[in-house]
Amino acid sequence: MKGRLLALSALLVLGGCVVQPQQPEQPPVQTPPSTHPGTTRPPVKSSSSPITPQPSVPQPTSRRPPQFAPPPGGNGRWDGSLGVYVMQGQKDTYYRQRTYYHWDNGWFWSVGPQGPWTETDSSGVPPGLTRKYSAP
Repeated sequence: MKGRLLALSALLVLGGCVVQPQQPEQPPVQTPPSTHPGTTRPPVKSSSSPITPQPSVPQPTSRRPPQFAPPPGGNGRWDGSLGVYVMQGQKDTYYRQRTYYHWDNGWFWSVGPQGPWTETDSSGVPPGLTRKYSAP
């Protein structure tokens, strides 16, 4: 009886150690087509230009906790008012849900922080960013 109880206990403990298989990555959800079909252009900033370091100024913290996973590499700061991560050292570049967004007198999206960038309209951009860059 004691042996059965010990075996059952061991099975319960080991049952909690089951590893879940890794799920395949899904393509970005927010990738609507451009309002101008066939137009794809990179932003003015090229990938060959060095990234200018930002001054070490304490960034304001958002009162709302992050709702999405941070960008790979951890070089983003969560901005709860925009609902995205602001990429440090990259002007007007943001991240949310495996997608990077860049403003360059129009919206572009990419799956990597250096592009290639695909033009999109504001309907393919998180609402906080649309509000930030909308005309007054």
